[in-house]
Amino acid sequence: MPTFFQEKVYKALEKIPEGSVTSYGAVAKYLGTKAVRAVGTSIGKNPYAPKVPCHRVVLSDGKVGNYSAEGGIAEKIRLLTQEGVVVEKGVIVDFKERMYDFSDIR
Repeated sequence: MPTFFQEKVYKALEKIPEGSVTSYGAVAKYLGTKAVRAVGTSIGKNPYAPKVPCHRVVLSDGKVGNYSAEGGIAEKIRLLTQEGVVVEKGVIVDFKERMYDFSDIR
């Protein structure tokens, strides 16, 4: 059963539009915490994937990063590609343009 903090993280992930990506740090900032690692741990334990789109969370340098759901990184890339996100050599193409920072919901 997810903790209160984990549920807050999952609610934040639901706000990321299809075809966009965000970073662990951006999720933490949106939640008003500096606990980026706790955000990452929560995302890694997401029991609702892919309905709660943890595959849209990538590293701050545009690298895809890990994916703990079934299928691993290949599945994360497949889900992103299905949404129109181009990934080349493990990096999001046009990362800055695809980056979602939650600023529209503040």
